Amino acid sequence: MKKIPGKKMTIDEQCINTIRMLAADAVQKANSGHPGMPMGDAPMAYVLWSKFLKHNPSNPHWFNRDRFVLSAGHGSMLLYSLLHLTGHKISMDDIKNFRQWESPTPGHPEYCPDCGIETTTGPLGQGFATGVGMAMAERYLAEMFNRPGFPLLDYCTYGIVSDGDLMEGVSAEAASLAGHLGLGKIIYLYSDNKITIEGSTDIAFTEDVSKRFTAYGWQVLSAGGNNLAEIEKAIREAKKQKNKPSLIMVRTHIGFGSPNKQDTADVHGSPLGEAELKLTKDNLCCPDKKFYVPQAVSAHMKKAVAKGRKEEAAWKKLLGRYSSKNPGPAKLWQTLAAGKLPEGWEAELPVFKSTDGAIATRSASGKVLNAIADKLPQLVGGSADLAPSNNTHLKKYPDFGSTKGGRNIHFGVREHAMGAALNGMALSKMLIPYGGTFFVFSDYMRPAIRLSALMGAHAVYVLTHDSIGLGEDGPTHQPIEHLASLRAMPGLNLIRPADANETAVAWKIAIKDNSMPHALVLTRQNLPVLDRKKYAPAEGVEKGGYVISESKGTPDIILISSGSEVHITLAAADKLRAGGAKVRVVNMASTYLFDRQPAAYRNSVLPPKVEKRLAVEAGASLGWHKYTGLQGDVIGIDRFGASAPAKVLFEKFGFTPEAIVSRAAKLLKK
Repeated sequence: MKKIPGKKMTIDEQCINTIRMLAADAVQKANSGHPGMPMGDAPMAYVLWSKFLKHNPSNPHWFNRDRFVLSAGHGSMLLYSLLHLTGHKISMDDIKNFRQWESPTPGHPEYCPDCGIETTTGPLGQGFATGVGMAMAERYLAEMFNRPGFPLLDYCTYGIVSDGDLMEGVSAEAASLAGHLGLGKIIYLYSDNKITIEGSTDIAFTEDVSKRFTAYGWQVLSAGGNNLAEIEKAIREAKKQKNKPSLIMVRTHIGFGSPNKQDTADVHGSPLGEAELKLTKDNLCCPDKKFYVPQAVSAHMKKAVAKGRKEEAAWKKLLGRYSSKNPGPAKLWQTLAAGKLPEGWEAELPVFKSTDGAIATRSASGKVLNAIADKLPQLVGGSADLAPSNNTHLKKYPDFGSTKGGRNIHFGVREHAMGAALNGMALSKMLIPYGGTFFVFSDYMRPAIRLSALMGAHAVYVLTHDSIGLGEDGPTHQPIEHLASLRAMPGLNLIRPADANETAVAWKIAIKDNSMPHALVLTRQNLPVLDRKKYAPAEGVEKGGYVISESKGTPDIILISSGSEVHITLAAADKLRAGGAKVRVVNMASTYLFDRQPAAYRNSVLPPKVEKRLAVEAGASLGWHKYTGLQGDVIGIDRFGASAPAKVLFEKFGFTPEAIVSRAAKLLKK
């Protein structure tokens, strides 16, 4: 707040200006960053954190805390300043090392539950949509555990969102979903500063945001960016609304207090400069000191520590009474809160017989999900309007709707929002959310998948129709480059099972390993169930790649494949053996898991001395040379697909036993 020289500031004003100047100082020291947003948004952030946000800086993992999402992640110094001042594990040295190597204060917030950072943000719109998932998790868990007189789960998801967030398509998808579901515990403060990197928002963003969100089914409120009373009143009104998410339009001023840069694009993503920084401190009646926190401000903001401890202590007493009255749910709570899985769930995994007939891995996946659902109440998910095709529907359970937290979520045709919402649910650390779509449409949710991998969020992607095997829908629906693309993503375990039993193993891996997201890539077309008396057990998938069919003695050639092409490759191996060749077949279901096995195991599967290797996969050849080597070959698809029956496509693209034998024979002659 701009002050008249000589007039004493209130404690609120001192706190707000301290937040502003910590941000500006940190950006200036780093000579990199975004000072404008923290300077403009400090008042509303201060009101939220000092008067409403339920959190315990001494225990940022307290489950019933409110969630705060800085969707406008470029303004990260706003969050770091708040965390530091309220007593979280962000020190002044961390503030001074903003944007530096291995600092917990990177350029955009990165998920750090120990620090109080609830989610990774920065790609605009992602925080907005992730918060929707957080609110969905709260509703689901509240319905699972709450009992009359025992509101064990009762928290809000707050966020600060920007013009840029609201321009991104993912926020439109997520806002539509949140309004449809009536997620009344979402309260977002919209920093309506009317400035983007290129200048005034008028050059690209002139819609009526209020009417847009009203149409989505949100409650829309407003407040002045520096009017603390109006901001407080609006948040209180938002908390009263139980059936609609709330958007509070706050008219802020980017770079507030800077005499020459306020309300300009110049202050968005560049340091103020030493001269302008000094002028700004003078203008706001702040001492011309670097990283200065007045004692009164420190004492006032640190009240959050005692307040948080008191709130958590009261909640623990509630949990104790709850446990006495509700021993069954309390036991489940303890299991899920500890990140454990209920006993006996693996015994429910179905076993498929080779005599049962062919079954698509997407269908097998659906059977697995329904078989284990009773034992795993934390397993919740759905599809982007494709449940009948993805087989993601849990038949015995209700839908997640506007008045309840059922297990089947209808995300609608909103893949991007679905991916981000899965992240929000996964970050609860108590749920295992899954979402299904056609593999080719993983493109729409790729940014959310990437953030999931970056955070190590335990989400599961059910990606069906995995190749040209989907047939007549043609090249728009046939994934080509997607396997290579997602395999290149650090921290994502992509599994492409070869039959129904491998699909069950893939789900077992995806459920048990909560350190990362998992993508199950599944077929539309039916595949034979492999006879495991003839071939190695399906559990080999747990090591990513394994010898599914062995040669007699040192192999002359190794055939490597995944998914639906494993069957064809096995048939080709039989033909080659009939001609006298010694052939090993390796099923590379997950390159991620295989690459993390000890070198001794990897070399036992792919012996370095066997240089003649042929990889077979109905997708881009990129990446396979890592396993075939310079002396090997790849049968892949390095063009887009075509519209025709699947059998015809496999013949035309060279995925037949005969075509594999021909290519292998050429290698053997070298």
